[in-house]
Amino acid sequence: MSVFNFSAGPAVMPKPVIEQIQRDLPSLDNSGMSILEISHRSALFQNIIDEAVADLRDLLNIPANYHICFAQGGGTGQFAAVPLNLANNRRHIALLDSGTWAAKAGKEATRLGYQVTTLATTKDGKYRELPRLKQAIPADSFDYLHVTTNNTIEGTAYHTVPESEIPIVADMSSNFLGENYDITNFGLVFAGAQKNLGPAGVTVVIVREDLIQTAEAVPSIFDYQLAIDKGSMLNTPPTFAIYAAGLVLKWIKAEGGVTEMARRNQAKSDKLYDYLDESKLFNAPAFKPDRSYTNVVFSTNNDELDAVLVKEATAAGLMNLKGHRSVGGLRASLYNAMPMAGVDALIDFLYQFEQTHQEA
Repeated sequence: MSVFNFSAGPAVMPKPVIEQIQRDLPSLDNSGMSILEISHRSALFQNIIDEAVADLRDLLNIPANYHICFAQGGGTGQFAAVPLNLANNRRHIALLDSGTWAAKAGKEATRLGYQVTTLATTKDGKYRELPRLKQAIPADSFDYLHVTTNNTIEGTAYHTVPESEIPIVADMSSNFLGENYDITNFGLVFAGAQKNLGPAGVTVVIVREDLIQTAEAVPSIFDYQLAIDKGSMLNTPPTFAIYAAGLVLKWIKAEGGVTEMARRNQAKSDKLYDYLDESKLFNAPAFKPDRSYTNVVFSTNNDELDAVLVKEATAAGLMNLKGHRSVGGLRASLYNAMPMAGVDALIDFLYQFEQTHQEA
């Protein structure tokens, strides 16, 4: 039986990458040592991290005035690190509240003593559509605008970047390398690897050089300038996660780059949304123009029936379709490594399930 993993993260990884890891695990580059054993100070690992930086810069056309760091602490760590590093002029942050993770970023900044102003929110509508700026942001009013490009829980995404005269900080954790964005439209981008880039444990930070401030009160582990100066090795980095992310980057390049990933992801999600929209049993609540290409949220509008579906889908090899605990329902995450065959298998299953349960 084929197994397809629709988890929102840690998520499916490319099969060729998993196979490469299996080959490398006993002895990396014939060193006699596993990637799990090599020193982060070794020439072997330095080559791994250098190649990962170069491949990422190439894939996203990242200009020389942007630095790339590999951090720890996930996206949640960056909810603290970003204001600590970038919001020390006005100590005032603007926020587009598009869902759970944007709201958490705002809450964390507030806990640290920064003022957060929500310029727009769609919370009252259960985040079924995206909030948008209704007027220009005065250039001298905020340190930056925080935006979550893709909302894993609610199933929405910004396919075009909001226009802003102030720097935009983007949490791209769940559609990083899966949708085309111009990095120069952002002052800073961060993304946890466990969605589209590799295993959990490492977070990519891409930051424009002129935004980095002298931040004496920042813990060393969160200090961007220190991270840059030390080449992401202020302390022992997550060596395995960086190694695996490097393999995924090479796989993306070999498969046609981010443009090809975006094309595939849109084709996969379009196919699934088309079925859901025609179905009499299933409902996909996200506003159509704002629907995510990577996280398709849907339900039967019946909690008990949703639970039955998850159980039967698991038995059929369609794994991790349960929606986020905060909203319930169902969710299929269609990241870069999910093949169209997985979507076809899911649609076939949903069709058969609907035939059996359409009177529920």
